[in-house]
Amino acid sequence: MHDEIKASPPESGRPSRPSASSRPAVSSRDVSRPIRSRLVRFFSPTPHSLPRSDYGGTGKRLFIGLVTGTAVLLCLLLLLIWLVPTFGFAAIHPMLPSAAGLVFGGAMLGVIWMSLGLALQAYTGRALFGTARLRGVTVRLLLPFMELVGRMVGIPVEAVRRSFIKVNNELVLGSGLTCAPGDILVLLPHCIQASRCGHRLSYRIDNCARCGMCPLRGILALRDELGVQTAIATGGTIARRIVVQARPRLIVAVACERDLASGIQDTYPLPVFAVINERPNGPCLDTCVNMERLESAVRRFIAS
Repeated sequence: MHDEIKASPPESGRPSRPSASSRPAVSSRDVSRPIRSRLVRFFSPTPHSLPRSDYGGTGKRLFIGLVTGTAVLLCLLLLLIWLVPTFGFAAIHPMLPSAAGLVFGGAMLGVIWMSLGLALQAYTGRALFGTARLRGVTVRLLLPFMELVGRMVGIPVEAVRRSFIKVNNELVLGSGLTCAPGDILVLLPHCIQASRCGHRLSYRIDNCARCGMCPLRGILALRDELGVQTAIATGGTIARRIVVQARPRLIVAVACERDLASGIQDTYPLPVFAVINERPNGPCLDTCVNMERLESAVRRFIAS
């Protein structure tokens, strides 16, 4: 009788591994698919886009275009400044043109890096290439040049500022910041008070009689309901002092485009959500504010 050969059972706890031939082949397309999807998500437009109607019909494309154009012009200017005296540098020392080229080349790379980071951050709502901490410096350096470039191509300064304000507000929303009502400061311009009013509100806003001649009655009612801080500033110096005393985590500011643009730069990195005022009587006289936009802006940042 032939001995029966029995297959030994697999060891317990060690499942049999499939052979290399039985494993499904992984194609390069399968490997690149998740990488591509991550890149698409990373460079997708910000989900916190705000309606252009709140900013006079101005979109962030204007801001991105001016940032790009300003960066190109600055790089060309730096290149010209380097090329013109190069021949004179060689007469002083043969290594001087190369040293100057390194300096101006580094400056051009810095302009390109900051401008590209700011433009991509405006588009995606995310800080890229380590430019988050330099956003305030970048805006301070580029915004005056952007306004100049805008004038050269016939774009009003107010439109440039509105585009900047829209981008800033979307970045503040994209940060996901929420805080207690007491950590929010609603900062108002003095021109929102009726010019016929005889009460002095700059140092104590509760002196308001809430007569209804100006929007302050509704703003104070909103303050009482939500518990946010509210103050009136007569200028940049007073505004900075109010911010130092209130120590908010977030400012919701109401003002004209010029004051909002300068205030956003002055208070950075403290986030400022800007609400452009309405000027039915011209600048700095009996201005108004859309209460729905103001209330919506405040409620966005109150922690639930």
